[in-house]
Amino acid sequence: MKLNKFLLPIIFGIGFLIFLSLFVVKETNQAIVLQFGDPKKVIVEPGLQVKIPFIQNVVFLDRRILNLDAPPIEVIASDQKRLIVDAYARFKIIDPLKFYISVGDERVVRSRLSTIINSRIRSVLGTQSLATLLSEDRTKQMAIIQEGVNAEAQSFGVSIIDVRIKRADLPQANSEAIYKRMQTERQREAKEFRAKGAEMAVTITSTADKEVTVLLANAKKQSEIMKGEGDGQRNKIFAEAFGKDPEFFSFYRAMQAYETALIGGETSLILSPDSDFFKFFGKSGLTNKQ
Repeated sequence: MKLNKFLLPIIFGIGFLIFLSLFVVKETNQAIVLQFGDPKKVIVEPGLQVKIPFIQNVVFLDRRILNLDAPPIEVIASDQKRLIVDAYARFKIIDPLKFYISVGDERVVRSRLSTIINSRIRSVLGTQSLATLLSEDRTKQMAIIQEGVNAEAQSFGVSIIDVRIKRADLPQANSEAIYKRMQTERQREAKEFRAKGAEMAVTITSTADKEVTVLLANAKKQSEIMKGEGDGQRNKIFAEAFGKDPEFFSFYRAMQAYETALIGGETSLILSPDSDFFKFFGKSGLTNKQ
């Protein structure tokens, strides 16, 4: 019993030391073994590893491709046009020891890389015009930026996989000015279209009025011709009737005159009783006609 009481603490202590001596490097990590802060070993392969407990400690670094969102910056192009550029990068830690010695952790390297990326974007894009930045040539400029950033990132033990611009907008004041200018231009075009439409409407209306006037004039001309022909035909018939019976013709014309002069209206006539106008009212006239 006494032996067992003595061995159990020893076994527990040995197990605890073994537990502190072992660590696992995952497939997504790489590790640096430090002894009192001094790097002793770099481990890039996954698996079970051993360290000296209480003397050595392990720092794990990510071996995957990491993303970095750089803060937006304002870039002045060569034609003095201003742009707000928002870029991102993808990087990978390729030298854990250099990375640990130069920057220490991801937070610091992200800050350093953001500064380098923004500086490169200003220096490269600042030599290009706005039209170039908005064209397919922007890919070439981004390749130049990536090459420059990668050259500086090598000193951190980092490799830059890619640098891209995810957004390039005009500043708010410029956007509003451009919007107002576009609105003014559209309003001017709308006025031009309305003026052209009004001009076309006047032309169409005047043409229609002219055609109506011509049609009415032609119709009136045709009606006058037909009326004249009718009057001529009527006069011809009257002339033929007058030739056949002049006394009846005189009687018919007198009846028309009586109808026109005596029926309706308030006109007063002062005539002599023996006037030719009343010759058919007298008995002698009727007797003569008989």
